Amino acid sequence: MNSAIGRQTIYALSSGKLPSGVAIIRLSGPQASAALVKLAGTLPKARQAVLRSLKSDQGLTLDTAVVLWFPGPASFTGEDCAEFHCHGGVAVVAAMLAELGLLDGCRLAEPGEFSLRAFSNGKADLTQIEALGDLIDAQTESQRALAIAGFSSAKRNLYEGWRSELVKARAYLEADLDFSDEEDVPGSVASVATSIVAGLLQRIDAHLATYRAAEIIRDGFRVVIAGAPNAGKSTLLNVLAQRDVAIVTEVAGTTRDVLDVSLNIGGIMVVVSDTAGLRQTTDIVENIGIERAHEAIGRADLVLSLSEDLPDNIGASGLVWRVKSKCDAVLKDDPEFDFCISCHTGHGINHLIEAIGALAAGTVANVAEGEIVSRARHVACLENSRTALRQFSQSIDLGPEFAAEQLRIAAVEIAQITGAISTEDVLGEIFSSFCIGK
Repeated sequence: MNSAIGRQTIYALSSGKLPSGVAIIRLSGPQASAALVKLAGTLPKARQAVLRSLKSDQGLTLDTAVVLWFPGPASFTGEDCAEFHCHGGVAVVAAMLAELGLLDGCRLAEPGEFSLRAFSNGKADLTQIEALGDLIDAQTESQRALAIAGFSSAKRNLYEGWRSELVKARAYLEADLDFSDEEDVPGSVASVATSIVAGLLQRIDAHLATYRAAEIIRDGFRVVIAGAPNAGKSTLLNVLAQRDVAIVTEVAGTTRDVLDVSLNIGGIMVVVSDTAGLRQTTDIVENIGIERAHEAIGRADLVLSLSEDLPDNIGASGLVWRVKSKCDAVLKDDPEFDFCISCHTGHGINHLIEAIGALAAGTVANVAEGEIVSRARHVACLENSRTALRQFSQSIDLGPEFAAEQLRIAAVEIAQITGAISTEDVLGEIFSSFCIGK
């Protein structure tokens, strides 16, 4: 990222792929007002949309557009900002960007630079910035709810509260170290600090346990269709996807790899995987596919076992449902199976889909109402903090100075989640994944 934040005015197309009905070009920095005056003639009133004819430096009409002026610090980035809501033609946007590039001190924005400036100017912390990226990328209702929950101040308040507790515990220890002879310093401050740490460890453990739900929301609830060759696995995948995704033939061993399809079931992303038929074979390529099938089964949240002779425990880490397929001629369900379906007649398919959706929903229940660990970066910081707090308990007998150092480390790790303490490497990793204009 550019270290000279705020010294130059940045601009970019912020509204996505062209052509489109409307294209929004955003600016942020000290030359934002000059850009508005140059193209629109005069500076509009703050936060009031006005229709203007946009002119080039040579007086040519570029477009007729709605313009907006957001003087800092009351803007997304905290700087002077401007927006041009132009017609979404490729030539229109190209002409606008070229004209802005003629202004001294103006340049195209780097990926995530608008959000980086918002963070640097105190308009949002890192958890809110990451949630903003998740909100823009959200494809399902559960992903939207998770992002909205992260975008609020609740998560920042949670982590800042924990850091304050650690600062308080550390203050007790350092008071014991520096003022042990004073009468107004409690004689057993170490026990107070120990009590604070014990309570915080329990809350961190419970908080970390929510990460699996976040993984499911972000990456999908994993369902693997497993069984012997010609059990109907690929046909079931095509029915669930409502399109021909997998090749279906009478030849055994047609599927040689893991084939994934993402479905939106009840607002939750469900990733359904077709796998190679499980059998003994001398075919080298098919054996590789079977190995990958076992790997997928081991990672699955749910396995749909389509073979009658396939054991219930097939190496799955999640739940296994026995599904009897090809029930075209069956008049009633078979009690030995969890589900009885027919991809030809549609018998039992809706029931199976509803059951998968209910199971997936149960794993992410109440996400929007409570705080949840939503990113691997947060998990790493919390685990490092937890390690330091556990070492605190071992260091307390060595002396308050050793225990206080562990509290300092734990507090720093938590502060890195919100960005109260951050490094260039962390910022680069977060913001470089954003698109230009965000």
